[in-house]
Amino acid sequence: MEGLRERAVAAERNGAPLVRSAHLPGDVPAAAERLAEALGEGPFALVILFVTPETDVSALALGAQEVFGPVPVIGCTTAGEISAEGYTEGEVVAVALPAAHFHVRPILIGALADLDREELIGRLIRERDALARERPDWGSEFAFLMVDGLSTREDELASTLAAGLGPVPLFGGSAADGVRFRETFVIHGADVLRDAAVLALVRSDCRVRVFNLDHFRPTDQRMVVTEADPARRIVRRINAEPAAQEYARLLGKDPGQLDSFTFAAHPVVVRIGGKHHVRAIREVAPNGDLVFFSAIDEGLVLALAEPQDLVGHLTDELAGLGREREPSAIVACDCVLRRMEALDSQSIGAVSALLRRHRVVGFSTYGEQLNGMHVNQTMTGVAIYPPEER
Repeated sequence: MEGLRERAVAAERNGAPLVRSAHLPGDVPAAAERLAEALGEGPFALVILFVTPETDVSALALGAQEVFGPVPVIGCTTAGEISAEGYTEGEVVAVALPAAHFHVRPILIGALADLDREELIGRLIRERDALARERPDWGSEFAFLMVDGLSTREDELASTLAAGLGPVPLFGGSAADGVRFRETFVIHGADVLRDAAVLALVRSDCRVRVFNLDHFRPTDQRMVVTEADPARRIVRRINAEPAAQEYARLLGKDPGQLDSFTFAAHPVVVRIGGKHHVRAIREVAPNGDLVFFSAIDEGLVLALAEPQDLVGHLTDELAGLGREREPSAIVACDCVLRRMEALDSQSIGAVSALLRRHRVVGFSTYGEQLNGMHVNQTMTGVAIYPPEER
């Protein structure tokens, strides 16, 4: 391992980044080979693929398995990508963690609909112990999750993972399908899966900081969920009135005006553990029900939220991550509704410029996970800082 570290330090001094990334259009032939060439010389501990749903995901996963050989490859489909150019669409973004600084144990979690909580908790404890034994000299840890974004199982999964991970910070994102909401996939090696999640347990000699941010403030305008279908994340009635109709009334809009841009600009929040968390609305069902991106239940008190300036808030938050030392890279899961808000407010160029400047890579999601919670309309991720000189 010392030889790997010496090679990595030499490469970094010659301009190679600590965390490698590459991107290309999703319709490029031999995409896996071209991504491997762009990532440069390994060895790598992990390769992560953020994949436009417009590409042949199965062919890409198979090609990556062949190209990267024994290196674990994980990934998911997206609602847009974040590359070295900022926000992009229709691309494949690859992120590689060099083995000189990272040690990884990827875990496939299948059959989310029949999740065995106790089995998974025990498995996580064993995997964490093994990771610590393999790199006892490295003190930084985090866990990165990608999960089927149409499974509706993210809340239960995040809670279970937190019980097994203990003090290890978790961040993640729900795989997406553009804005179609038809099918979402996670990648584990050559396998492309639904009703599944992939978790990467990561240990490093780099300092890391898992973070979460959103730019909404609750208003005094409250509403109560009076009828819901929690298993399907559907709200039928708010304040004893049809859900979409009542939500539109509170906004001063006609129900026919409700669309994804409305939901991005006017989310609702719930207070949990002394903090407000967004419960984002995905769509209006044909019968007037509201379909949410995360857990919802009868009796829940929601508040309308108002946004702060998206660009100004993101500027401050990303600057804060580099206040003591600039991160070498940030891997982020960014809710698709944030992208839609940036597009609707004509600030997408400014947001992209910020993402480029702060070396953010990742994808737009159908929801985000932070430690034991599934959240919405946030950016969550990990800032990775250079290791201390030995």
